[in-house]
Amino acid sequence: MNNTISSRRLSLIAGVSYLIIFFTAIFANFFVLEKIIENPLAVIHENNFLVRLGIIAFLVTVMLDIVIAWAFQKLYKEHVLSILSTLFRLSHAIIMGIAIFKLTEILHFTSDSEILDNLRSFNSIWLIGLFLFGFHLILLGKIIHSPKILRILITIAGSMYIIDSIAYFLLSNYQQYASIFLIFVAVTSIVGEMTLTIWLLSKGGKKKI
Repeated sequence: MNNTISSRRLSLIAGVSYLIIFFTAIFANFFVLEKIIENPLAVIHENNFLVRLGIIAFLVTVMLDIVIAWAFQKLYKEHVLSILSTLFRLSHAIIMGIAIFKLTEILHFTSDSEILDNLRSFNSIWLIGLFLFGFHLILLGKIIHSPKILRILITIAGSMYIIDSIAYFLLSNYQQYASIFLIFVAVTSIVGEMTLTIWLLSKGGKKKI
């Protein structure tokens, strides 16, 4: 019985997982969290099922992050930085899981202030995870066998995750610049990670002729 998985199949697993993450993350962030922030208690009470779906979407994202970490480790296990890169991504997934556990508490709160305080805690924990995720992307930029432009894009994306996380904890007036940081993080991550996803689905793991 052959228990090995081809490089091409591993790339497809990582690419499909990344693609699903784009949809689950967008749904959880923009269709659930943003609604809660706008009208906390009303959304929790009137759209309770939507909130629970958002939590499930975050859980799916964490699960697929672990799948991607495994796929990348199998693909590039010969590289000296592969294990370190995998550990950074797995650490991000674990911390995100802790943040989600915190998020589930909002289902039982009875005031706007409690919900918003909880969301701030969720965001702070998540940013710690994204700080580590940024290092994963930077290392991946050195590990992955892909066009130079892709390696540059994911390195930039990783750097922006790190810069945003540091700024959040370092600047007392971070909220004044939050929208600017959000734009830079969103643009670089979408461009870098979507390009990576497309490459994984179309070219990753294919043997060069």
